[in-house]
Amino acid sequence: MRRGVFAGSAVAVLMLTAACGSGDNSAGKGDSVQPVGDSKQAGSGYDGYGGGSGAVPAADAVKNGPAGELKVNATTELGSTVTDSAGFTLYRFDKDTPKPPKSNCEGDCATVWPAVSADDASAGEGIDKSLLGSVARADGTKQLTLAGWPVYRYAKDTKAGDTLGEGVGGTWHVLAPDGKPAKAGAGAGSGADPSAGGGAGEAAGAGEAGGGQEKAQADPVGVNRNTKLGAILTDAEGRTLYRFDKDSAWPMKTNCLGACLDTWKPAKAVDKELVKGIPAELVGTFKRPDGTEQLTIDCWPMYTFAGDKEAGDINGQGKQGTWFAVSDKGKKVTTTG
Repeated sequence: MRRGVFAGSAVAVLMLTAACGSGDNSAGKGDSVQPVGDSKQAGSGYDGYGGGSGAVPAADAVKNGPAGELKVNATTELGSTVTDSAGFTLYRFDKDTPKPPKSNCEGDCATVWPAVSADDASAGEGIDKSLLGSVARADGTKQLTLAGWPVYRYAKDTKAGDTLGEGVGGTWHVLAPDGKPAKAGAGAGSGADPSAGGGAGEAAGAGEAGGGQEKAQADPVGVNRNTKLGAILTDAEGRTLYRFDKDSAWPMKTNCLGACLDTWKPAKAVDKELVKGIPAELVGTFKRPDGTEQLTIDCWPMYTFAGDKEAGDINGQGKQGTWFAVSDKGKKVTTTG
């Protein structure tokens, strides 16, 4: 009888241990993402544009051809989204501008995010045809615009309905029928997006609604396919998330206190039900000594780096040999080159 109780207790302890850290609980230890290498894949040099390892150009005629009649696709995650006639999701880029329309995605970026031709494009049911337009690209071709925003497909969307480009780099978003970023709960609007900005500092989804400002809800934890580090996790603003080898995952404990917090900011806790792209069971929270809740991934406390100035920056990677980005599998990434 005692032997049975002991065995049951041992199993319970093992299960609890497996739930946190997945065997990656000792400081400075754990699985790593292998380097992408020096291969010149689509998107090379465009950190945050969604190129990186495994990016493939949109080579088939369907994804490089005219959009045809645009359609509205109702989704549970993003509300009403816009697709081309073949059902492929259409996107906008926050660093473009709608007034005047201008694309800031050229070169390698345009390989990962093919511009949608304005030829033969038309508005289907639920889309105001007055919102459709075109803009001349640097190569002289005409790119489709929606409410002034240049329209793109994403090379890694391999089938109709895929939305793998949503939130990449914190700057790429699925289009809603009104030209704004699609978001859950939003209907198919028909008014043009009046924002005249769209540069690097523009808030994603800024627009007018009853005279006020609204902001699209970004994924609380996203995945940036970085050309050097592979698929790494980011916060809602597209900032790289890091873990600290001097912390502990089991038991959960932080060793970033005092002056450390001037450089490394604890990531805010999120609702795991809203997280996409990574297993929900990896997402958790940790109560810091000051009582605030901090995001954890695979039970490791997460941080952002003050030295990362733009979405997709990885300036904190390998700092002091103890700070590392985290893969979409919850493991630390030891690649630094």
